[in-house]
Amino acid sequence: MEIKARAPGKVILAGEHAVVHGSTAVAASIENDDTLKLTLKDLGLEFSWSVGRIRETLSHLGGPFPLTPTSCSRETIRSISVLVEEQSFPEARIELATGVFAFIWLYTSIQGFKPATVVVISDLPVGAGLGSSAAFCVSLIATLLAHSDCVSLDKNQQGWLSYGDSDLDLLNKWAFEGEKIIHGKPSGLDNTVSTYGNIIKFRSGNLTPIKSNTPLKMLITNTKVGRNTKALVGGVSERTFRHPYAMSSVFNAVDSISKELSTLIESPAPDVLSVTEKEEKLQELMEMNQGLLQCMGVSHAVIETVLRTTLKYRLPSKLTGAGGGGCVLTLLPALLSRTIVDKVKTELESCGFQCWVAGIGGNGVEVCFGESS
Repeated sequence: MEIKARAPGKVILAGEHAVVHGSTAVAASIENDDTLKLTLKDLGLEFSWSVGRIRETLSHLGGPFPLTPTSCSRETIRSISVLVEEQSFPEARIELATGVFAFIWLYTSIQGFKPATVVVISDLPVGAGLGSSAAFCVSLIATLLAHSDCVSLDKNQQGWLSYGDSDLDLLNKWAFEGEKIIHGKPSGLDNTVSTYGNIIKFRSGNLTPIKSNTPLKMLITNTKVGRNTKALVGGVSERTFRHPYAMSSVFNAVDSISKELSTLIESPAPDVLSVTEKEEKLQELMEMNQGLLQCMGVSHAVIETVLRTTLKYRLPSKLTGAGGGGCVLTLLPALLSRTIVDKVKTELESCGFQCWVAGIGGNGVEVCFGESS
């Protein structure tokens, strides 16, 4: 049987980095050989281990324990490191090692020592601030849990299925463990919004769904400059250590912006004038948040290029995710003409950036069952 899962990436409207410090922030087929394979189809990479080798290296694990999300111990980290180091990574893709590490931990914890081929296909750019690692963890776990028979899903039903609330909670906790392996000290925001979808307000692990009364569209610009999330988060922590009082004020300001932004998104907008006023306030809040991110030291020259370009058209922008490159968000007002949007895209693309328009607040993780062809 073939099991597929899909999970969305994310954009952060407000609250990057500050959420770590307590502020508010708004496919696998089983086969009958003795090998565990991970294929990253878009990147043309494949990694494989004999199940016997994995069992020998991780014999102390016991398990599997799919119903008990567990952090990877230091002993297990050392053991999995041996398995990861046996693989060959292209120099330009060495950052993928932490994702492969997370894969081994999540797979063996939920499935145990079973052969399988896991194929990953992604529409999200890697390392661009759109939550590709969280979407990877969420969709992987959704598939593994579905195959473990420890969640309530009707496998005879056709099409994409959604998980129940209790199963989503289990899935999200496992995804957070994967994110901890990849990023060190993540906030939990990325895996949570990938699991549940829609728009959420998130603070210190607490999730509050937000219902938007107005459709929101964003121009997403991928600067194509890669960055290291763990290093950027560490840099903000170092700056906080050196300037605790100043950075505390920055985080408090971000917290206020996130709270105001979430209230604004939920506020009614019964007519065109109300919608326009609401959009202008959202733009101002995003612009203020970007200024505070610059105070944290996580902007980049290419991000500033995007900001200057969109401001020519009176469209404020902000980075999304860790910063240091990656992607930039620009809110597109409902009355903005297609001609202006095309002009902005053309100018940004002439700088070598990649741009596309996306709605926000879609579905969370889903899983699909079907006979393998």
